[in-house]
Amino acid sequence: MATLNKGDEVIIPAPFWVSYPDMVLLAGGKPKIIKCSEKEGFKLSAKKLKKAITKKTKWLILNSPSNPTGVGYTKKEIQNLANVLIKKKKVYILSDDIYEHVRYDNFNFFTIAQLSKLKERTFTLNGVSKSYAMTGWRIGYAAGPKNIISAIRKIQSQSTSNPSSISQAAAVEALNGKQGFIKKRAFAFKQRRNFVVKSLNSIKGITCIKPDGAFYVFPSCRGLLNKKTKLKTDTDFVKKLLEKSNVAVVQGSAFGLEGHFRISYATSMKNLKKAIKRIKYFCESLV
Repeated sequence: MATLNKGDEVIIPAPFWVSYPDMVLLAGGKPKIIKCSEKEGFKLSAKKLKKAITKKTKWLILNSPSNPTGVGYTKKEIQNLANVLIKKKKVYILSDDIYEHVRYDNFNFFTIAQLSKLKERTFTLNGVSKSYAMTGWRIGYAAGPKNIISAIRKIQSQSTSNPSSISQAAAVEALNGKQGFIKKRAFAFKQRRNFVVKSLNSIKGITCIKPDGAFYVFPSCRGLLNKKTKLKTDTDFVKKLLEKSNVAVVQGSAFGLEGHFRISYATSMKNLKKAIKRIKYFCESLV
């Protein structure tokens, strides 16, 4: 709202968090969705980025590690994107770093704001809901160019005024307090991730790449969309899974990439084992 004029384009790699396109539309902009397949690791390449940028491009949204896929961009991948953006001086970058601390297998978090040549054009978003399990406290924060922050403050002050002072105090304590528990939580999530990925890949018709962070997997169900199963779309798949097996997942098309579905493993291993057992039984009943 602070930066977009009517017709301005915002590049959004898909799969994406469901709110991104609607945020752009609400502000009068035009979402430009760039689909990034499973073969591409669900990541935007420098080649695709360069092709997508036009004279109307105002922003690029990057989310790493990502919701819904959990994949993260490596330092090299970020630098490859940066090499394109450095030459496109009118494009700003919105870096959604909300899953910064939820990562596995020695994956090194790297954000584009760390590159000095793009720091002045990078707007960083973060919060306490994921890393600190403080979803209900409703605290997010941003850092970026002073002129944009100033414009945002004007809009914010006339809409929500400010977050609760109690939530602010709690967030300060979370950010400045002991951080050891984050690694313990990440280890628990890693165990759940490994179980879910291995189990899903053992099901005929399902393939699932291993995510770098967050707490989601984004498996493909394309192998089960055919005449024999009578399922045409990922929406058909998730509806039938819910109806027949009482397991709720979200169709990939909601995140901008058809033929997939999202599972959150931010629950107990007991629940995950129960869910996977039901998913496997359902899929086997189709083939």
